[in-house]
Amino acid sequence: MTSTGLEATRPSDAERDRALAILREGAGAGRLSHDTFIRRMNFVLGAQTRSELAHATRDLQGPEPKVVQVFRQLVTRVHQLTGSLRTSAPAPGLALPLPGSPTLRVGRGDGATLRLTDVSVSRFHAELRHVGDGWMVRDLNSMNGTHVNGTRITGPTRVRPGDRLQFGAIPFTLTSPDSR
Repeated sequence: MTSTGLEATRPSDAERDRALAILREGAGAGRLSHDTFIRRMNFVLGAQTRSELAHATRDLQGPEPKVVQVFRQLVTRVHQLTGSLRTSAPAPGLALPLPGSPTLRVGRGDGATLRLTDVSVSRFHAELRHVGDGWMVRDLNSMNGTHVNGTRITGPTRVRPGDRLQFGAIPFTLTSPDSR
């Protein structure tokens, strides 16, 4: 089979996984916006040929330009400095939703109940709701993550008053719903 013939064949699951890993790395490195990452991820999942996979990752496979690497290091240093300054001040309180109240949606977008304007917060960042006898927080595939007590969460996570909850770079200390 010629190389053109190989490019026209259906990709394997392993090839899709490699393409998705390249996209995740590109998004994590800031080379793709969240919207572009989602759009390309859907494209990779629906790709019918190997050439479509190659097209979706073509601009991410080479090394980052030197200017991008230097800029990333500078941003990391500034973030570390401001992060250490931020942690010295206590985080503001965020009252947990009352039992039976609607889900609290956090983000920069119009549909957010708790609207945060910081650029580290995604348009649709996270949800906080009362479930059964406690509260759960769920990250909505945000770019900068949701953290509970310093650990980035990957699935629905139980929280309680006193926990430190962080959306992107914005920290809160959870308070009981009756302390409003």
